Amino acid sequence: MIHAILQARMSSTRLPGKALLPLAGAPALLRQTERIRQAQMIDSLTVATSTDPSDDTLEALCRANGVTCYRGSLTDVLDRFYRAARAQPADHIARFTGDCPLIDPDVVDATARFYLKGGLDYASNNLEPTFPDGLDVEFCKIAALEAAWKEAALPSEREHVTPFLYHHRERFNVGCYKNATDLSALRWTLDEKADYDVIKAIFEALYPQQPHFRMTDVLAFLDRYPEYKTMNHHHQRNEGYQRSLQADRAFLEKKGPANV
Repeated sequence: MIHAILQARMSSTRLPGKALLPLAGAPALLRQTERIRQAQMIDSLTVATSTDPSDDTLEALCRANGVTCYRGSLTDVLDRFYRAARAQPADHIARFTGDCPLIDPDVVDATARFYLKGGLDYASNNLEPTFPDGLDVEFCKIAALEAAWKEAALPSEREHVTPFLYHHRERFNVGCYKNATDLSALRWTLDEKADYDVIKAIFEALYPQQPHFRMTDVLAFLDRYPEYKTMNHHHQRNEGYQRSLQADRAFLEKKGPANV
């Protein structure tokens, strides 16, 4: 059984409230849960948000639309994620972040099959990016997640949940699912206003006629309207993680020279 956990919060520093931005008539968070649920390999889904009052609206949105919601720490995302995982019976966990409303169910399924067939402890489709930024999905065994929860100490490990796993390959069997064509230069993630303009245009063009549109449909749209390919390219991939690595350095320096 694979239980999906979707992290979301209202207090994003780059695009506050992005989870509620409308896409084809519904909040981005609901569009993403809708697409995750189309994946055949996903058995259940929880939205994991924080106990901060700013996230009350997300819990209310989930409850009103039949989506399970778990609330935990705002800053220790690994703790929130692990406790959300333990709240459901599952041996395997899929991780999604709330900035991927264009997530492709077929890509999710292909990555899940790669993970299960390989008997891996952890797998993703973005360790060596070949898919558009914004189609990211990760899978891990609940036992591996528990080890990370118990042992991870760096700020980046607590904020981004899985780095402890793929940084300790001597302990965990790690794999990366790759696309046949390198599309990593495409940015379909929702972190900036320009990102929203691109994603909103895609949903408005595709969703009314084909609610279950896939990556190939988005690529065809971008071929017809190439201006949307570069509208948001001035932003760096994984900017939030890079900032967390800076926090790691400060954390290690504070602990002392032996740990730097």
